Amino acid sequence: MDRLYYGGDYNPEHWSPDVWAEDLKLMAEASVSMVTVGIFSWAQVEPRPGEFEFGWFDTVMDNLAAGGVRACLATMTASPPPWLSHQYPEILPVRADGTRLSAGARQQFCPSSPVFREHAARLVEQVATRYAGHPALEMWHIGNEFGCHIRACYCDESAADFRRWLTERYGSVEALNEAWSTTFWSQRYSDFAEVQPPRVAPTFPNPAHQLDYHRFSSDASLGCYLNEREVLARITPDVPVTTNFVGLVQKSLDWNKWVPHEDVVSLDSYPDPYDPRGHLEAAFAYDLVRSIKDGQPWLLLEQAPSAVNWRTRNSPKPPGTMRLGSWQAVARGADAVLFFQWRQTPGGAEKFHSAMVPHGGPDTRTFREVRDLGQELASLPQLADSRVKADVAILHDWNSWWALELNSHPSDDLSQLDAHLAHYAPLFDANVTCDVVHPSQDLSSYRLVVVPNLYLMDSAVAANLRSYVEGGGHLAVSFFSGIADENDRVYTGGYPAPLRDILGLRVDEFWPLPEGGSTTLDLDGVSVGATIWSEWIEAEGAEVVATFAEGPLAGRPAVTRHEFGSGVAWYLGTRPDADVMRTLFDRITADAGVSPVLPGLPDGVQAVVRHGSDDYLFLLNHNAEAVTFSLPSPGTDLLADPAQPSSEVELAAHGVAVLSGQFGTETR
Repeated sequence: MDRLYYGGDYNPEHWSPDVWAEDLKLMAEASVSMVTVGIFSWAQVEPRPGEFEFGWFDTVMDNLAAGGVRACLATMTASPPPWLSHQYPEILPVRADGTRLSAGARQQFCPSSPVFREHAARLVEQVATRYAGHPALEMWHIGNEFGCHIRACYCDESAADFRRWLTERYGSVEALNEAWSTTFWSQRYSDFAEVQPPRVAPTFPNPAHQLDYHRFSSDASLGCYLNEREVLARITPDVPVTTNFVGLVQKSLDWNKWVPHEDVVSLDSYPDPYDPRGHLEAAFAYDLVRSIKDGQPWLLLEQAPSAVNWRTRNSPKPPGTMRLGSWQAVARGADAVLFFQWRQTPGGAEKFHSAMVPHGGPDTRTFREVRDLGQELASLPQLADSRVKADVAILHDWNSWWALELNSHPSDDLSQLDAHLAHYAPLFDANVTCDVVHPSQDLSSYRLVVVPNLYLMDSAVAANLRSYVEGGGHLAVSFFSGIADENDRVYTGGYPAPLRDILGLRVDEFWPLPEGGSTTLDLDGVSVGATIWSEWIEAEGAEVVATFAEGPLAGRPAVTRHEFGSGVAWYLGTRPDADVMRTLFDRITADAGVSPVLPGLPDGVQAVVRHGSDDYLFLLNHNAEAVTFSLPSPGTDLLADPAQPSSEVELAAHGVAVLSGQFGTETR
């Protein structure tokens, strides 16, 4: 890209053509350069089976081209029209309890349904053929938020598809029995035909069965995506393709398996304005979506200009926070900032979801902020395609996430997202930039690798971590990591068996804390707090950094450090309180030679650098009051007065500065 794209979901079918003319004028005023269009247009372009009415959409595309606005053109398959499920009710998805869901909302299809895939491919063929070569077409947007509402389907068609998937994965029913530990509870299968989805059962379903159904369900949705991509690749091979993932909460899809099939990765982000730390979760998601495509810039394809409609209480974004959140995405690698949606609709389920043009029209606070942000982004095209570099990696794996949160574990309090944010927060607050990467990735470029509750760990990942530490890397591992293999079979020989020699310890027993419980640690002679977990640790060469200070574990190791090969491995046998985590991670990062982007910044001020033809330092004030601080060397603020370099920075409440200069960081 040669600029930062700006715009939103454009749904002109809600409005008459006279409103379309006003849309183009307002888009020009707001410096809109790209819109996603056609996402929910299937029923409008194919009102009856096989009858296509594209005339009105031709006008929309021509209007965009005439206005200099590029189209991220949807394949229109995100919400099938009522006639499809009326004629073929078997396409409707089924819950684990056997309830078949109805039409009347969106995503009302079973991902494994051949009927749905056939009709979707036919529509995509029509859309791609008609708009191939159109001057407005910039990229394709396949579907929309796959796996958001239908995370898994349990119908008979899905069951048959699951059996096909299992046959391909295991080859024989004997191999499946071994992987699923079916000797337990007399679950041995004699034929793949006996296998059903993990529907509602009398008690805990087989955990390996559940884990494989997570994998299958992600692959089934991916199959829908690839069904459409194959059509696009045949008709428009030179037009890039994307689809939008859903923030950090999208547990249903294994993004690692999707991104090789996307030319550019896109994300929808909706932090809660009521959450004073919502920007922390958003930042983690941005680091993840950037890292998952090897640092390539990504697209923020949806966010809210102000309030959403789907929480139990929907706060508007206070003045300045929409701008701040948008620049946060750019700082962490986004080359596009788009919203849902362009114009707020008067009817439908999302009528109270904010839009760039609200119900009140352009003479509103929201539109004025939207217009001003668009002009700012348009003024800095040089930011496009610059990259973020990081010395720290946090490991994330969807397979482990699925397995970690299954039932019949030592504690139901283990949440993968909570674990990630507990380890990410002290690094974020210290202005240490992180990548979020898959455990199998080459880790040698990182000074520090953080492993938050990576419960599932195959032998290749364990070997990767071993090689990293032996080669001089610093590793920080939290409890309940390296416990089970890829089939959710526990490693024997003392927890965590694949990492014992690296960590220099053995865990004999898990001692999870009661609901809402806490414990105390002795850290350098100071009593500090911890939550969630404790365990009986036997040090086998590791240095004890902190001990449990009460209860049956009093005096036993809680936090350790172990030199292994040319590197160091830390272990946290509990979840220290937030302030203690910051103290520990300040020590761990210093030990690893990791430095913040800028030291000594006021609390609540975020610093990130993007590297391109120049270095661009983003300073973002997440505080509700202004802050002033000094820089080590003068910089020019591209959003204020680039002609006046200064070493003094004053950020208004929720303020942003983008400085150009040389702010490079040395990587390992």
